[in-house]
Amino acid sequence: MQRQKQIGVLAYLALAIGIVCIGFSAIFVKIAGAPGVVSAFYRVLFAGIAVVPWGLYRYRRRARLGGRQALLIAAGGVVFGIELALWNTSLLYTSAANSTLLANNASLWVGLGAWWMFREKLSLRYWCGLLLALVGMVILVGAMSGHEVHLQFGDLLAGISSFFYAAYLLIAQRARRGVDTLTFMAWSLVPSILILLALNLAMGTALGGYSKKTWLALLALGLVSHMIGWLALNYALGHLRAAPVSVSLLAQSIVTALASIPILGESLSHHQIAGGVVVLGGIYLANQRNKTQPIAAASEGCEETPN
Repeated sequence: MQRQKQIGVLAYLALAIGIVCIGFSAIFVKIAGAPGVVSAFYRVLFAGIAVVPWGLYRYRRRARLGGRQALLIAAGGVVFGIELALWNTSLLYTSAANSTLLANNASLWVGLGAWWMFREKLSLRYWCGLLLALVGMVILVGAMSGHEVHLQFGDLLAGISSFFYAAYLLIAQRARRGVDTLTFMAWSLVPSILILLALNLAMGTALGGYSKKTWLALLALGLVSHMIGWLALNYALGHLRAAPVSVSLLAQSIVTALASIPILGESLSHHQIAGGVVVLGGIYLANQRNKTQPIAAASEGCEETPN
């Protein structure tokens, strides 16, 4: 009982660290200014260089993965790679705050996915929250109607990326059972790297010739936002339920919005603030019935130490 309580505390701490680190990912992408598929590729590549050898070493000392579990992890890596390509590209066409908030509508789709795939019952509060969040999205995107079309395109890409983000969170919750954080991240990074490399080659984007500022931003994106941020978040996903974790991840938009003001010189309009508040309120309401609590099965089935 005491050990389970300690794991729960560590999971919450890891979640907080992950939120701060990932909250800065939009800032690093904006500073880099590289095409979205390029920044996404180097994000997972730099993280992979640091994590994969370490993860493979740990894997050799542990039991082998089952076939179904390996496929789940691989699928998660592919889905996450596509989500990064869409979201990083959206950042080049809209504000960091808008993109981050719209991408984090994933918590709504996580709830719907749990209802459809796992047959979880959804309360009236969930459906009311979903409706409220959709109204907030209309306000948020409608606030850009007087601007150029490319801003709306960025919002659209960020919204689409939220579906892939939700799929990743659902896959990660299932795949993490019985697998330590480092092994999961190492094995999921490989398919992410491969799918993003394939996208870059297919699109003919330049993978070199960038400035020192861009390379430093890409390095920070890979090591701070991805390696540290997702190691912490994947640890939390191994011990907390995906739906409430995805709601907590909405704090990323707050971190991003606040950091973008002094670092990127971005500002928030009254309509954007109002739309964001409505979206956050809707998502909070949608998940009120799901109290964040440790997953007993995950804690018992995973001999894990903090990474």
